[in-house]
Amino acid sequence: MNPHLPHHYRAILVGLGENPEREGLLDTPKRAAKAMQYLCHGYQQSLDEIVNGALFASTNDEMVIVKDIELYSLCEHHLLPFIGKAHVAYMPTGRVLGLSKVARIVDMYARRLQIQENLTRQIAEAIQSVTQAAGVAVVIEAQHMCMMMRGVEKQNSSMNTSVMLGAFRASNTTRQEFLQLIGRSK
Repeated sequence: MNPHLPHHYRAILVGLGENPEREGLLDTPKRAAKAMQYLCHGYQQSLDEIVNGALFASTNDEMVIVKDIELYSLCEHHLLPFIGKAHVAYMPTGRVLGLSKVARIVDMYARRLQIQENLTRQIAEAIQSVTQAAGVAVVIEAQHMCMMMRGVEKQNSSMNTSVMLGAFRASNTTRQEFLQLIGRSK
């Protein structure tokens, strides 16, 4: 752990008017620093490390979908969490990606300070880069604590973002099939 992080959290506590020496806060700076490092561990990962060669030859050229992938990220504007799920699809062209790798790619990018719009694009471009798929689609639905706990305080709001690449962008039929299969189209 960066040895300066706990010191900075202690300064924040003092700045808020708290006493970092009181019993309940004695170890808070250290715990908060460890938590933030864990929540942002995506910076320590790379796409090559995550994929780790888990691409397998396949004659399948039909849509592969991994849906309801839980994600937890931090809004880069307020350092508050946004929590949701990602739905990822791709159309293979000779190679398929190991199933768990899709979720790991989502996690790697989510575990960085983010805005949801960029997160969606980063995941789509990473899947495209790794698989060389004919098309990639990513939809993320999330609730943002920066909107729920502060500001307008809208508890039931959620944000949906999507990125469609290749066949998903070019073909309305392919896009609609994906959206229907993830339950986002009638």
